[in-house]
Amino acid sequence: MIAAIKPAGANTRGLLAYLYGPGRHDEHLDPHIVAGFATLGMPDPGRNPDATLTQLARHLDDPVHLRNSEFGKKITDHVWHCPVRAAPEDRHLSDTEWADIAQRIVVAAGIAPPGDDLGCRWIAVRHADDHIHILATTVREDGRRPRLHGSGIRVGDACRKIETDYGLRQLKKGDRTAGKRPTQAEMHKAQRLGWEQTSRDWLQDRIRATIPHASNAEELLAYLEADGIAIKPRRGPSGDLLGYAAGRPGDLNKDGEQIFHPGGRIAPDLTLPKLKARLETTAPEEHPTARRQRPTTPWHQAIDALDTLHQGMADETHAQAHITALGELIEATAQKAPDHFRAELRTAARTFTRAQRSQIRAENEAAHTLRRAARDIAHTATGPDGSAFAALLAALVWATIVSARWHEAKNHAHQAEAARQTLHHLHAAADHALVPVIDTLAARQPSDQARRTLAHDVRAAVPDHADRILTDPAWPALATVLADAEAGGHKPHQLLKEAAARRKLSTARQPARVLIARIQHASRNPAPNRRAEAARLRSVSASAIGTPSPNDQPRTTAAPTSQPSRHRR
Repeated sequence: MIAAIKPAGANTRGLLAYLYGPGRHDEHLDPHIVAGFATLGMPDPGRNPDATLTQLARHLDDPVHLRNSEFGKKITDHVWHCPVRAAPEDRHLSDTEWADIAQRIVVAAGIAPPGDDLGCRWIAVRHADDHIHILATTVREDGRRPRLHGSGIRVGDACRKIETDYGLRQLKKGDRTAGKRPTQAEMHKAQRLGWEQTSRDWLQDRIRATIPHASNAEELLAYLEADGIAIKPRRGPSGDLLGYAAGRPGDLNKDGEQIFHPGGRIAPDLTLPKLKARLETTAPEEHPTARRQRPTTPWHQAIDALDTLHQGMADETHAQAHITALGELIEATAQKAPDHFRAELRTAARTFTRAQRSQIRAENEAAHTLRRAARDIAHTATGPDGSAFAALLAALVWATIVSARWHEAKNHAHQAEAARQTLHHLHAAADHALVPVIDTLAARQPSDQARRTLAHDVRAAVPDHADRILTDPAWPALATVLADAEAGGHKPHQLLKEAAARRKLSTARQPARVLIARIQHASRNPAPNRRAEAARLRSVSASAIGTPSPNDQPRTTAAPTSQPSRHRR
């Protein structure tokens, strides 16, 4: 059930004319009052042929006229209008049931507090099976104005309770972080001009697509201007950027002037202060060793960044920051993905925007690693190879699952649903990306003896999921990945345990496919030679104190022999 409180109006008679009229498409049938502030003496033009709309309007407006005559300042925003609509699949409610629903809504809004005989005057008009309209005049019988602040939230809570009590479709509770829906005027204008999106939706997509490229707000606006978007910055006397508005090319008013939309009206999280908080965070100083060990491609760097996402979910401000940055990474991946993946990933990025914001304030600096990975992908000039791209999509799937679970735990119903919808698109892209990788791997699967040995490793490392893995059609490809990793010096048993620890296999539809992407990423480099690394560290330590190390002395050693794999005899 949806109760949509409209902006305050000034013409009671005009609204009544619409409620009792035929409607825009003759859809209003049998309009009549089902409830009101008083049942006796109420003129109802729908039931009494002698009653008129003017009489009913005067009846409702009496407290307003009385206040206006006593006070010099005239009230012009006194008409409160709230359509209340049931879901299409809900049963038809009777007049008595609609009357009870209307009474509960005006109580929740503060129009007619319970037990208060001096509340506002109101009526509920029914002219269709599936909805009513509540009209109230917001001057009480004692001349005071009602307290309506926060009425939207209270009415929404009342609707959720009504749905339960009447067995109607259960809607999710809102948290006031959703973007504003396009108005009828905006949709009609887009249709008239042949645009698929309204101007605000179009601008939102362009701004979100630019965020991964920019490192500060000024740079973001410069990117948008270079893309042909009209930008109107608001600056202080010092020249500092205080705000901005953006305009879609060709979106003009009746005088031929460009129409601009402030960032906050485009989307709640696109105000200048929120953009600055996301873009202008200070990353901590990076240790030289970490810089040296960073993956060589931004695609692998992004996978490693996603591996740490679950570690930042304990603190809710850090979790919100990671989820916001995850949306930027999905957007950057969509932009740089191969052509036949872009439509699916762009839809995923657009869907995930609802999951990126909640009432929890994001500590944006906590997600600097993930955000840096998104920017590196946005600025890379080369696309990913097939295995890296498949591994990144698999990591994005898991990160989105983590995000959905966090939102569910916080009772963020709309955000959790957006994350689940995003998963459908990411799953489709990930499955598509893995097909050529799996085909190539399966074509060179190891011998039967090697597969039996590797199956033993699977049963030892992940016993709870071994049967599902070994019966997965992708098992031959996974066996090839494990054999390749072992040839590079890795231990299959250890790789399997680590991969299963990072990605819970209980939720994986095809666990072998998940492990392929994960283990290929983890084993992409040969395993380090521990003896050589220890010798290097001794050499560095000895040089630091000025004493010779054994490595400084001439030595004759046999050339190292490569240890053959246990599968290659």
